Amino acid sequence: MVWLLRKCVQCERYTLNREKCPYCGGRVRVPHPAKFSPDDKYAKYRRAMKVEPNEGNVRQRNVENRT
Repeated sequence: MVWLLRKCVQCERYTLNREKCPYCGGRVRVPHPAKFSPDDKYAKYRRAMKVEPNEGNVRQRNVENRT
């Protein structure tokens, strides 16, 4: 399936242009989420990358205190 709709990263407007935003000239990306699959092989890696902002700071502080 081909996604036609794009969203500008800078001005957050939607467009059909694939190269750049016609309004501000910014980079465009596909705004649709990835397809869901119950047999997702990479879910644990995605969850590991999602760290709460406060939780990440606590981990950094603990690492710094150990040295």
